[in-house]
Amino acid sequence: MRHPARLGLVFALALATAGCAGSTTGTHAPPSDRAPAAAAAITSCGRELSLPKPPERAVALDQASTETLLELGLQDRMAGTANLKTKIPAQYQAAYAKVPVIAPKIATGEQLRAATPDFAVAGSADLYTADRAGTREELAALKVPAFVSAVDCPQQNPAGRTAFELLFSDYENLGRVFGVEERAARLAADQRAAVAKAGEAAATPHGADRPTVVYLYSVFNGMPYVAGGSGLPSEMSRIVGAKNAFDDVAEDWPEVSWEEVAKRDPDFIVIGDLSERGRPGDSAAEKRAVMAAHPVVSKLAAVRDNRIIEVPGIELDPSVRSVHALGLIAAGLKDHGHDH
Repeated sequence: MRHPARLGLVFALALATAGCAGSTTGTHAPPSDRAPAAAAAITSCGRELSLPKPPERAVALDQASTETLLELGLQDRMAGTANLKTKIPAQYQAAYAKVPVIAPKIATGEQLRAATPDFAVAGSADLYTADRAGTREELAALKVPAFVSAVDCPQQNPAGRTAFELLFSDYENLGRVFGVEERAARLAADQRAAVAKAGEAAATPHGADRPTVVYLYSVFNGMPYVAGGSGLPSEMSRIVGAKNAFDDVAEDWPEVSWEEVAKRDPDFIVIGDLSERGRPGDSAAEKRAVMAAHPVVSKLAAVRDNRIIEVPGIELDPSVRSVHALGLIAAGLKDHGHDH
């Protein structure tokens, strides 16, 4: 989950209910979900984590991790959050207000230790470095188990598991750690159902050619950053019966040229809207204008025929919101005539 030019991600203000059907977001976990205090042992990104009892002072090191814990109703057991990139969605705001902000941006080791945590959660391993929150080894020495999303280290998980399945395994592992297994299982089941629905809505007929998609995340210094083959959009494409046009690039969000985008000649373009970040070229409207003004890209059929789908940019990275973007992509392809 590493991002182009280390740019901050921007979160959408709303998560469609279809993305988390049946969720009771931002509320305390019901008593039936809270198992008696018990030891837990899980494997996270190649490291065994053992906890003698459920955490009471967890710190989330990024917004995606924060929102996962809030979705699981764990705000009363959070000692801190960090690296907030945009406004917290309405359904999380009341719960989020109870959680101290230990750092407005990426937390340092000093800021993390000052929160006296008993557990740390991050979406990517690169938040655990010596010049950031501290290495996982350093935190282990302080008796702070450091959790990393399974999506960030697929090579250390069973072969063949999709990015979404790895994301859902995060929910289930965190459910075991915190003793909220039932709530975590419901969240995973709801999102599995949303993934299945997206696949049913936009599946390519057997034997048909899959349409290609370019995912335009950002434009920085005039250059496009698109989804490569190692990011979640490739899995989103597979689910909806399409193909990421830059699947052959082994990066999450590589910088490419507009000429290379034109060479791939995608059937569809998915724009990640980063309006809230407010930098030049962030909004979907600005990205559309850049493409319309480019002498080559403007001639692509996807641009001429407006086969463009807009989604919140942050939802193209793994989080509890990603199924929302998946639904938008499936619906957009169907609206443009790509369905059964």
